[in-house]
Amino acid sequence: MRYTIPAEMQTWDIAASGAARFNWQQYDGGRDRLLALYQKGKDKQWDTTTRIDWSLDIDPDNPLGMPQETIPIFGSDEWDRIKNDKRAKAELRLHMVAWQFSQFLHGEQGAMICSARIVESVPDLDSKFYASTQTMDEARHAETYARFLDEKVGLFYPINPHLKSLLDDTLSDSRWDFPYLGMQVLIEGLALAAFGVLRDMTTVALPKQILAYVMQDEARHVAFGRLALRDYYAELTRAELAEREEFIVEGCYLMRDRFRGQEIFDHLGYDTESCMDAVAESPFMQAYQSLLFSRIVPCVKDIGLWGPKVQDAYAKLGVLDMAGINLEDLMRADEDAAEAIDAEKRELAVRRAEVNATIVDGLAPGAELPA
Repeated sequence: MRYTIPAEMQTWDIAASGAARFNWQQYDGGRDRLLALYQKGKDKQWDTTTRIDWSLDIDPDNPLGMPQETIPIFGSDEWDRIKNDKRAKAELRLHMVAWQFSQFLHGEQGAMICSARIVESVPDLDSKFYASTQTMDEARHAETYARFLDEKVGLFYPINPHLKSLLDDTLSDSRWDFPYLGMQVLIEGLALAAFGVLRDMTTVALPKQILAYVMQDEARHVAFGRLALRDYYAELTRAELAEREEFIVEGCYLMRDRFRGQEIFDHLGYDTESCMDAVAESPFMQAYQSLLFSRIVPCVKDIGLWGPKVQDAYAKLGVLDMAGINLEDLMRADEDAAEAIDAEKRELAVRRAEVNATIVDGLAPGAELPA
């Protein structure tokens, strides 16, 4: 494994807690919307080997084709030190992508484990059905990001401590709804927004395909969490809701710090304190971090965790107004973006076939198409 810095451990063991639950009552049906989501989860399975065009390359000097203004330290003293050094800027870009997509990879493995935990512990059979399809989705996502990092980027970073902390809190709690809350709402919601920013900004075909196809699945996963938790939280006491709101607030502050990238600057020998100040002041990063909550805030409100403490935290984070975002519209847009890429690929294949047919018509008898 080509880690840029040593991973603390080869495996990470979190003691399992809580009960594995069987349900003998719902074999004749369940909630219609969850079962419809389960059907969509079955219908939308795909193979990363065949759906993604792995023959596409990236430019290691700028793997996402992003403008330099998106580099978090752009305009800082540390940036001025390297701005005329093409090699240093290329190295920084490559490590930024390696670090970011490594966190996506680790998050997807976490999501795979959380969704498997949901299958085991959730009381409702319809939820078990859907979570089983999500477990397969998350395995495919982890496979996809691992292949991208291995074959195209060539670097990996260990799991970020903020993501690790939230995964630890999510998986170590014995209550069955916490894997939903930590993964489906917080980690998946934030990842979905992060994927969306990069999908819409990258000019490079391969990462655009990867992000769009993963997002098509993730939109269903967030919808699943909303449906399951909204029903359950409507039955909880104020004290029980307060415990979950506390978890939401702590998790959101961890997620805010998840994409600051301190490990990159430590590893490359930059003045880390100066870089962290620049990241905090970066107009791009401020906008980016706000957008990261565009999927979380309306979901938290929708499932009923909307007490004063949560609203106050979102006000301090500057994202309270995102509560009015329509998640259904975002989900449709995510699905449409993936389908549009598939349509473009089909159209390109047709054009290539037409060109090849024209060439064949003009070849001398017995000649072959050039390789």
